[in-house]
Amino acid sequence: MFNKEVVIKCAKEYDSFYLYDESKIIEYTNQLKEKFNNVEFLYSNKSNPYPMILKTVFLQGFGSDSASLAEVISSSNHGLTKEKIYYSAPGKSMEDIHGAMDISVIVADSLDEILRIQEVAKEKGVTAKIGIRINPNFGFYSDKGIASKFGIDEEIIFENGKVLKKLENVEITGIHVHVRSQELQAEVIWKYYERILNLAKKVQKELDINLEFINLGSGIGINYSVDDNPLDTTALGSAAEKLIVDLKRNMPQVTVFIETGRFAVTKSGVYATKVVDIKQSYGKTFVILKNTLNGFIRPSLAQLISSYSSDESPAGSEPLFTSVNAFDFIALTDESQEEVVSLVGNLCTGTDVVAKDILMPKLKCGDVVVMTNAGSYAAVLSPMQFSSQVPPAQLFLSVNGEIVE
Repeated sequence: MFNKEVVIKCAKEYDSFYLYDESKIIEYTNQLKEKFNNVEFLYSNKSNPYPMILKTVFLQGFGSDSASLAEVISSSNHGLTKEKIYYSAPGKSMEDIHGAMDISVIVADSLDEILRIQEVAKEKGVTAKIGIRINPNFGFYSDKGIASKFGIDEEIIFENGKVLKKLENVEITGIHVHVRSQELQAEVIWKYYERILNLAKKVQKELDINLEFINLGSGIGINYSVDDNPLDTTALGSAAEKLIVDLKRNMPQVTVFIETGRFAVTKSGVYATKVVDIKQSYGKTFVILKNTLNGFIRPSLAQLISSYSSDESPAGSEPLFTSVNAFDFIALTDESQEEVVSLVGNLCTGTDVVAKDILMPKLKCGDVVVMTNAGSYAAVLSPMQFSSQVPPAQLFLSVNGEIVE
């Protein structure tokens, strides 16, 4: 649960804001470290690159899963060494490769990118140790691969093995596989891990290389709704350890990485906003809040998707949409009388809606409404330039009680 007293204190100064709780980040990163042995974790910067969050996560010993040159540089500026920063993203430019080569391990996303890395490495007079992202012949729930913008198809890797071996300034030392995120079934994830590790063995044998790292990608999900069963990290960690112990009998030199995805930070954050107006229309009550779609877009997207879908539980499309009931709306008021309201925003668009016809305590202007699960894929996704409104603040509650902006 969030710190209500601190939210109320911050609301005296800010009309809308995110509050990230360092103690929650430490709680969830510790859970990963305690449940998984023989694994190193990479924090997915794109889920929330707020500087104090990066500092906290990296101090827990986590490395960086960087999806841009800017994230690589930010991770380096936070003190991570090259061996702790893994740059994996499609469409890297020559400038990206130049900028990242000396301070990160680049994970190539295509054959053409490997050739660009070769060109840059030759120009620098170095041999670049790189990873390759593989689009495998399997998924979480399927024995078949699917066409994807991400990675190099497994067959294409093996078809071009001899060509890759001949590159003078590139040495393939790792693989990265990631096909989905936000999975809550431990058995599904560990069976997926097993298939990746078998693929790694095949890559090492067929390409005649010594793998130094295997990135199992993300997939570790977080329970958003009361209807979600939390991921059993104990069971997953135990199963993963058995697989990795077996792997290291033949590959003792390899480091196995797992990306945290949103797991480390989602529960650390709440979004708080004030009621700015209340109106009646054809028998319905609309509570107008400061900065909803343009402050925390994901609840609005959930409403938009549910309005177009005939399915009561539309499939997720991460990281924009998880489920229709992924957020709680909590009024900070002592009012006991309740009413049915729709929570909407102050933008000039009809899609600026975060909740429809929900039961809430009777609200008045100036009251604070808190939205949960705002620690990841929240501020980074929201269109804060829309309508030139004042954007919400981002605040950080340290373990010693200090509030940092």
